[in-house]
Amino acid sequence: MADIKSSQTIATQTADPDGLSTAASVGNNAALTLGGALTSGGSFTAESGTARQITLLSAGDDDAISFNIVGTDIHGDSQTENVTGVDTGTATSTEYFATVTSITAVGDPAGNMSAGTSVNVAGVVFKGPTRVKGLVWSGGGAVGTVSIRNTSTAGTSLIDVRSDPTLGVNAAINLAADGVLFDAGGYVTFAETDCNSVTVFHG
Repeated sequence: MADIKSSQTIATQTADPDGLSTAASVGNNAALTLGGALTSGGSFTAESGTARQITLLSAGDDDAISFNIVGTDIHGDSQTENVTGVDTGTATSTEYFATVTSITAVGDPAGNMSAGTSVNVAGVVFKGPTRVKGLVWSGGGAVGTVSIRNTSTAGTSLIDVRSDPTLGVNAAINLAADGVLFDAGGYVTFAETDCNSVTVFHG
């Protein structure tokens, strides 16, 4: 792995389905109370260098309403997503949030609401152009895929590796010559049930 200039480690915690807001009644067009175990001062901040998809657990039939999540993306830029509710189940955001400052019902929830973090994790390798030269990743207890994506957390995956089903078992690859070019930035996505951490070597 020649000319490695830097490495980035993405590590994360277990998903918490009510880590942002514990089960409670929410009024018509009212905000959920962000006071769960993953919050501080009424807001949520993901682990350093990461962002999480947000889950919304409905105890009633909320498929005719939605919930507005406000926070920041993995770069710290403002981000808002309107997530459609579901009937007695969990809706999950498409976007990854580094912070959440509010979640507000758009309509009248039919029952108690909870909010938390999904198993899905994203991390930044490097915001600008870089070449990935190697990876080390740790199994999370199930077989899954660790993806390194170009441009954004939703961008094209240029590297996919398989996670080990044994918890804590490391695997690694070294990429020959110049590695793989990520011309618009490199981003890691994985499920924390499949992978505990990823270290990406780049330069």
